[in-house]
Amino acid sequence: MKQIKNIFYILLLSLSLASCSEYQALLKSTDYNLKYEKAKEYYELEQYEKAATLLLEVVPIFKGTSLAEESLYLQAMTYFRQGDYTYAEHFFNQIIRTYPRHANVKECYFNRAYCFYMQSPRAKLDQSSSKQAIEAFAIYMEIYPDDPTVEEARKYINELQDKLAYKSYLNANLYYNLGSYLGNNYQSAIITAENCLKEYPGNKHSEELSFLILDSRFIIAENSIDEKQDSRYRNVIDEYYSFMNDYPESDMKKKADAIFEKAQKALN
Repeated sequence: MKQIKNIFYILLLSLSLASCSEYQALLKSTDYNLKYEKAKEYYELEQYEKAATLLLEVVPIFKGTSLAEESLYLQAMTYFRQGDYTYAEHFFNQIIRTYPRHANVKECYFNRAYCFYMQSPRAKLDQSSSKQAIEAFAIYMEIYPDDPTVEEARKYINELQDKLAYKSYLNANLYYNLGSYLGNNYQSAIITAENCLKEYPGNKHSEELSFLILDSRFIIAENSIDEKQDSRYRNVIDEYYSFMNDYPESDMKKKADAIFEKAQKALN
């Protein structure tokens, strides 16, 4: 049994060495048609790195030929399958712009948007990729409104919008917690929260953002000079009615009621 295992390992090693030798020979070859055929074979075998390396040489050579579209699409897919979404997005975009009638152009639109989605980082970091993904999915939905994958695209958009809303929520809270440090950060908290509610209505943090606006307005009014207090307390009361209208069963109702009573008392 041990001898059989040793023979098996030797055969595997021999095959591996033969495969490596063939691949090294391919890299040195100037037969680009052969390289392309082998790249397709490697792709089917899910050896995407080898396929991508060969295609880097082949695709520029095939530019302007009958194989240009097909080879560029295969190049995009090798990076996509590897999870290299930066390069994959670049090549999908190249197909869309250069070959708008490509047989797989619909897939390229979707995959390009998905590449941005996969590059979207956690909420605290820069969200440029999230915004690009939303825009790319929106374009896809506009071009292919009746495609079954539209629901999937919409799901991704909603998820990304929640992330952007959460980032705004974190920023608004940061301003609120900074308070009067180096300026009126409460006003910045209000502006950030209002922009978030306007841009992402009905997001998961809408209630908390609305209360933050109310509380911030009250703090600003409380610390205002005498000439501005009345108008600012009236703004607090208006904000209170707006908050209670939107969230009559809010867990923050008691805090909101306390703010309202203090604002009324200050005006009387």
